[in-house]
Amino acid sequence: MGVWELLLVGLVVLLGLCGVLVPGVPGSWLVWAAILWWALEDPQPVAWAVLVGATVALFVSQVVRWSLPPRRLRASGATPRMAVYAGLGAFLGFFLIPVFGAIPGFMGGVYLSERLRLGRHGEARAALRRAMRSGGSSVLAELFTCLLIMGAWLGAVLWG
Repeated sequence: MGVWELLLVGLVVLLGLCGVLVPGVPGSWLVWAAILWWALEDPQPVAWAVLVGATVALFVSQVVRWSLPPRRLRASGATPRMAVYAGLGAFLGFFLIPVFGAIPGFMGGVYLSERLRLGRHGEARAALRRAMRSGGSSVLAELFTCLLIMGAWLGAVLWG
């Protein structure tokens, strides 16, 4: 697979990651479709292993999401700006504290967004709790899974 094709796969993965944060966009399926495209274009054992792992991880993620409360983020006061902060925090956390940093990064992004909007620590902390209870945990589970898949793909491309 050429460099331009790998960049396109990476772009679709990034669009899928952004799609996780936007209601109604099938972000996780975009990530999976990009990995499928890569595996079909570069049929090596490592590519198929990443595809199988991505499929299993997305299935487990869907089961976890179905067990969590339904998404009611708009009712909790979530804004598009909060989604951007949460997504950037998770992305940066994923690389700064490898893999598991996405969780505190996501929550830190929500907190920072609310702290800037509300101005006080106590109110921002209460807004963070409210956002996580009303669907933020579901978004976090899906985003974390997609970040894991992206990391596996990136590792396979760089070292595979």
